[in-house]
Amino acid sequence: MKTYGYGHQTIDQSDIDAVIETLQSDYLTCGPAVKAFERAVCDYTDAKYCVAVSNATAGLHIAALAAGLGKGDEGITTPITFLSSANCICFTGATPVFADIDPETANINPAEIEKRITEKTKVLIPVHFAGQSCDMEAISKIAKKRNLIVIEDAAHAIGSDYKNTKVGSCTYSDMTVFSFHPVKTITTGEGGAVTTNSKELYDKLCAFRAHGMHKDGDMVNTWEYEMRELGYNYRMTDFQAALGISQLKKLDAFKARRRAIVAYYNEHLGLPHLIERDFSNACFHLYPVLIDNRRDFYFKAREAGLNLQVHYIPVHTQPYYAQYGYKKGDYPKAENYYAHCISLPLYPALTDEDLKEIVRRIKEIL
Repeated sequence: MKTYGYGHQTIDQSDIDAVIETLQSDYLTCGPAVKAFERAVCDYTDAKYCVAVSNATAGLHIAALAAGLGKGDEGITTPITFLSSANCICFTGATPVFADIDPETANINPAEIEKRITEKTKVLIPVHFAGQSCDMEAISKIAKKRNLIVIEDAAHAIGSDYKNTKVGSCTYSDMTVFSFHPVKTITTGEGGAVTTNSKELYDKLCAFRAHGMHKDGDMVNTWEYEMRELGYNYRMTDFQAALGISQLKKLDAFKARRRAIVAYYNEHLGLPHLIERDFSNACFHLYPVLIDNRRDFYFKAREAGLNLQVHYIPVHTQPYYAQYGYKKGDYPKAENYYAHCISLPLYPALTDEDLKEIVRRIKEIL
């Protein structure tokens, strides 16, 4: 029996050839492929600057640092996300604050953001859940009114559009963070990137990525540098970047197939699922459906060769976050969503015959 996971990388010979070519070059890291990948991401998203990093968690961390987030500050994000979206706030010594979701999209609700803003709020981190953009115009208006920094967590959303702008263009934000983990739409193995239109933020991001080092001013010798802040080694390798350049060329085709799979599920399953807003043209990373008897469904699906996943356990219910006073019941819409959600297989390698078989197995379980 053929088995299916909820996600899988799509690698072809051109990707393999690109990596091999780089492995045979003079540079394995800190070389031209990383810069070429950053330029390619800028060209695709229409952002002015891009900083490639070792993973999206690293990208969120340096974005929070570049935003000046620190002890005594607060950052607002969603409870329905992977841990990194909130952890990056904790990394800086700031306090994480959550705002409940719109249950129709599982994205953060701008009205809930406004309720959570205090004098300590400095950063908003909306997460484009499953690939659909949050309502960034509404969030941007809130941020501008309160003089807040907006960091888009677009780990799910490379290739997505919001109101005819590319996610990552930073039209409605200060920075955007992407993930290139294997289950995402394009992959560099592990890897991430931060885009911005601010030269000031770009310079900070570059420094935090590489140990806090700067090479400018009166430095005339090639070996000179100054460490002006505590940075990290969050660099991407050249062979990862080479894979990213190759994958990026396929992004629009990957998007088209993902949207076709979502349309097929919508038509042939009839299960409750997230709604795509009129402002969205999403490159869907996930296809969550809502199941009343989720636990039974999950294990029956595994027996039927469907290795599905739940996205996500609300972050505020994790034991670590109890120190901030959070507990179950704090965000009822997020918790209700979690109680029913399960993600079905969604990746471009799925054929039409695969989809028919997946739907058949699901209907047998139901």
